[in-house]
Amino acid sequence: MSAHHELIPRPEQTPDALRAALAVVAPGRLEEMQAEKDEAFAKAVEWQSLSPVQSWVLIWAREIEIARRPDLSALYTNTKANLEHEDPAVAREALRELSAVLDEAMRAVLA
Repeated sequence: MSAHHELIPRPEQTPDALRAALAVVAPGRLEEMQAEKDEAFAKAVEWQSLSPVQSWVLIWAREIEIARRPDLSALYTNTKANLEHEDPAVAREALRELSAVLDEAMRAVLA
């Protein structure tokens, strides 16, 4: 996937910037994001490690990367819909495409 339209610029990888971006591109997911953030911070305290918080930041940066790019978002939605298709070949192809979308979004976030 080459040049693409973006709804908003890629946010910084901080909780506040990610929350502000999600409020624009997928406001219906703010509650889910907050619940996962709370869980990540609780694990960080319990494990005495920042890795749960770092994982949370990367996961939500990836989710926002998909949501802010209509090309990725449309592909993500379409492939998710086919994951449980009655034709196993269609379901396998959907899984492959979904993995490609997630990989592309993560590569963009890590770049």
